[in-house]
Amino acid sequence: MKTITDHLSEYAAYHRDRRNIATHLLGIPMIVIAIQILLSRPHWSFEGWFLSPALIIAVIASFFYLRLDRPLGLLMAVLLALTVVLGVQVAALSTSAWLSWGVGLFVVGWAFQFIGHYFEGRKPAFVDDIMGLTIGPLFVVAEVVFMLGLKKDLHQAIEKRFS
Repeated sequence: MKTITDHLSEYAAYHRDRRNIATHLLGIPMIVIAIQILLSRPHWSFEGWFLSPALIIAVIASFFYLRLDRPLGLLMAVLLALTVVLGVQVAALSTSAWLSWGVGLFVVGWAFQFIGHYFEGRKPAFVDDIMGLTIGPLFVVAEVVFMLGLKKDLHQAIEKRFS
């Protein structure tokens, strides 16, 4: 199994331009929230519990992130839980409002992605490896963590692969 350093390094290879990273800091959260909103509409409730495709994906993704790195995985799990809660709230709106928020955030988020890759002069990572769609959200969270001066060893290990 690839390590977190492997995954983030492979993704970072497509994201060296600071403008591209900046667009991803906006676009990827929009896309994740949009997907959670759209996958929150079909849901099942029983005895105070609910189940939706959004929750299932959040749980599976959280386990994947936790296997890669416990602190970042825990942070990802909390953030994904928040997107599930937001998705449930938006899914409770009218169908037109639910679709407008879900589709709107999805389209705008991808627009940011493609603008960033225009700056980068390189195609998105998922074109070569579909795992890029899963690693993208982790990359954004890791970038923010690195900007805060945390996880220095991981950041240095990733950057070392580009020197």
